[in-house]
Amino acid sequence: MACMFTRMARQAVLLAALAPWVGAQAQVQAGPGAWSGNQTWASDTVNGGALTGYYYWPATAPALAGKRALVLVLHGCSQTAAGDVIDSTSDKGYNWKGVADQYGAVILAPNATGNLYGSHCWDWARSTHSRTTGHSGVLLDLINRFVGNPQYAIDPKQVYVAGLSSGGAQTMVMGCLAPDIFAGVGINAGPPPGVSTLQIGAVPSGYTATTAANNCKNLAGTSLSQFATQIAGVIWGTNDYTVAQGYGPLDAAAMRIVYGGSYTKGAAVNVPTGGSNIPYTDANGKVRTSEITVTGMGHAWPAGTGGQNSNFVDASKVNYPAFVMDFWFKNNLRVAQVAPPSMTSCSASVSGSTITVNGAASGTIGSYKVVLNGPTPVNDAAAGSGSSFSKAYAGRADGYYSGSVTATDSGTGLTSNACTIGQFLVGSAPALQPPAGLAVGARTASSIALSWNASNGATGYNLYRNGSKVNAAALTSTGYTDSGLAAATAYSYQVSALGNGGVESARSASVSASTPSGFACTTTTASNYAHVTAGRAHNSGGYALANGSNQNMGLNNTFYTSTLAQTSAGYYIIGSCP
Repeated sequence: MACMFTRMARQAVLLAALAPWVGAQAQVQAGPGAWSGNQTWASDTVNGGALTGYYYWPATAPALAGKRALVLVLHGCSQTAAGDVIDSTSDKGYNWKGVADQYGAVILAPNATGNLYGSHCWDWARSTHSRTTGHSGVLLDLINRFVGNPQYAIDPKQVYVAGLSSGGAQTMVMGCLAPDIFAGVGINAGPPPGVSTLQIGAVPSGYTATTAANNCKNLAGTSLSQFATQIAGVIWGTNDYTVAQGYGPLDAAAMRIVYGGSYTKGAAVNVPTGGSNIPYTDANGKVRTSEITVTGMGHAWPAGTGGQNSNFVDASKVNYPAFVMDFWFKNNLRVAQVAPPSMTSCSASVSGSTITVNGAASGTIGSYKVVLNGPTPVNDAAAGSGSSFSKAYAGRADGYYSGSVTATDSGTGLTSNACTIGQFLVGSAPALQPPAGLAVGARTASSIALSWNASNGATGYNLYRNGSKVNAAALTSTGYTDSGLAAATAYSYQVSALGNGGVESARSASVSASTPSGFACTTTTASNYAHVTAGRAHNSGGYALANGSNQNMGLNNTFYTSTLAQTSAGYYIIGSCP
C-alpha cells in the first residue's frame, strides 16, 4: 500500500531559521511553461542521498500582489515525483499544471530521499524535527533556493505545502515547524505529529486534537506567533482504510487550536462528484480551516478530471489542486488582496512613417509602457499616465510591426496584463519571406510534430513532405502534426508562407525526421535458466547466450542471474535499455 509505514523514523538534530527573501517590485519573468528535467538539490546527511525532483515555472503572470506563489507538493509512500506527481506528456499525475498556469504559481515536486519505512516515504514520524536536517531540513533548503532566487519572483508571503499520506503527514510537520514560511497547508490523509508508523490505521486511545495541537506548537518554537496568519485545508476519503479517517477532522481541529481564538462552523457545501466541504471562520470572519470529505474515495490524491487515475491517484473525484489553490489565494492572511490595474483598450494607427499608440486602463495609473516589435522597435516605459494616453513615434522604417501596452498602478506598483496590438504595416510591404526556425517536435511511430516561426505579413502556411504539400487548406498556426506515417521511416519537410492575393513565398530550408519503430524496450531480471526457458536466451555448450546479440551471460543454471533488455523483436542485450 502507498502509506504502510513499518518503522519509526530516526531523530534529527539542530534548529535554525530559514532566511526569508524580500524582492524588489519588478516585472515578473515568464517561465517556460513546462516541467523541468530532474534536478539535484540539497544533500540529506540523515536519510542518505540528495534531494532530487522537478519544478514547474509558468509562462503566465502571477495572480496576487504582482509576485508568484510557491507550492511544495509531497508524494505519498510508494510514489515518486516523476511517476505520480508531475504532468508529463503521457501522465498528468497530481494535476498541478493547470492551476499553476491559472495562478502563475511555481510548483516544486521533490522525491523523498533515502527509503524510509521501506516504501520511499517522508520522515514525518521522526520523534524530533529540525529546520536544518532530515527531510524537513532539505525541504526548507529547497524552499529557500527558490524564494531567494529573484528570477522566479516568489512572494515569501505566498508559500504553501500540500501532500498525500506520508506527504500529508509531512505537510502538517512543515506547517507546524515553519509557520513563518508556510502561509497555508493542504493535508491529504496525513496522520498528525506524535503518531507512530504503527498507529496510522486507527487514532490511538487518548490522542486528541489537543494532543496534536500541543505537538504542533512544540515544533514551532520561537515562530509560534506566525500561526496567527496561517490557514489549513484537510481532505480525506470515506473509503480510506489505510490512514484512519478520524485523523482528517482531528488534524483540522488541531490547527484551529494552534491558531487560537473562537471559530464558527460553516454550512457544509457539496463538492463535485460527491462529498462536502465544511469551512470554519475565526472571530474576525476569516476562513481559517477547510474540511473536505470525499464520498467513495479510498487512500488517494484527488486529482480531478485530467489527472492520473492509478497508483493512489484518483481522477474521478474532486480536483483538489484547483480547490486548495482557490482556498489559499482567496483566504491568504499575509498578502493584501489588491487587484492589479487592468488595460481596457489599446490600438495603433499609422500615418506615413509615424505610429501613434493609444491606450486606456482602470486604476490609478502612474505609467504606461509601450513595446513595438519591428524594423524600428520601441520600448518606452514612460508613454503616459492617467486613465488614458496617446503617443506618436515618428521615423519608423517600413515593415511589419506588432506590440503591447501595460499599465502600472502608482500606488501599489502592480502591473496589468499586456494588451496586445496585432500585426500592422508601415509603408510598403516587403517581399514575403519563407518561415524560419522549422523544427521537429514529438514523434510517434505514425506521426511527426513540426513548428516554425511566424513570417511577417503571412496569412497562412503550407507544409511540404518529401516535396508534396501535406495540407489541403492553408494552415493558420505555426505548428502542425503530420500523421498517418509509416513506422521507422525517414521524411523531409519544408514550409512556405502565404500572403494576400494568394502569394506564396519560397520554401524554407528542409529538416529531416524519422518515425520510431514503435517498439518499446523492456528489461527482465531472472536466472539464466529462466531466461533460456522463456525464450530470451538459448543454451550453447552449457552457457546461456542472449538471443539476437549472442552475448554470453554465464552458465545456464538457476544460480546465475542476468538482466536482459529487449531492444527489438527477438533481440536481447545484457543490461538495461539504452
